[in-house]
Amino acid sequence: MHTRSSTETAGRAGRLRPILQPFYRLLDLVCHVSLIISGTAMVVLTVIFGWLVFGRYVLNSTPTWVEQVALLLVALIGFLGASTGVHERSHLGVSFFRDIAPRPMRLVMELAAYVIMAVFGAVMMIHSYALVLFKWSTEIPLIHMPEGLRAVPLTVCGAFTLAYSIGHLIRFFTGESLDDQILETPPADSLSTDR
Repeated sequence: MHTRSSTETAGRAGRLRPILQPFYRLLDLVCHVSLIISGTAMVVLTVIFGWLVFGRYVLNSTPTWVEQVALLLVALIGFLGASTGVHERSHLGVSFFRDIAPRPMRLVMELAAYVIMAVFGAVMMIHSYALVLFKWSTEIPLIHMPEGLRAVPLTVCGAFTLAYSIGHLIRFFTGESLDDQILETPPADSLSTDR
């Protein structure tokens, strides 16, 4: 019965793969672009802080706009980076209980993690978008840009987290996301101790 179920899952994954590949490639592209934007923002952040130090101690004229721009950049870097961590499954996690659980329980834990992340992303996207709209008419001091810009990275992060989680859920249900090294029940002989 287990072999038939595995064969059916593999067949379903094979049939759906051509349909889903463009979606997976889009997610990979979005993740790659997010990393480029985050990296560029990090370079810009470093440069403007260098200018802040130079202006303050060499020119004796502190560029006051740097702090506000830096706050926008830090939010952009942090939230885009967090969403790419969801896609690449690179966030820190405590996997001890999952690793020692029986295989069916591990699958339940993996599914629960993806569902929770999808719900979290949706809630984050919806409520931070409401915050963007609420604060858009207010200006950020010194740089004269809409205050709502501070919440845009949260909205984008929520949307990307939702999309990446949906991708993981699709892979889960088509049998493509099963990492055999993590989810495979260890052989019985590896549990016995050699004396």
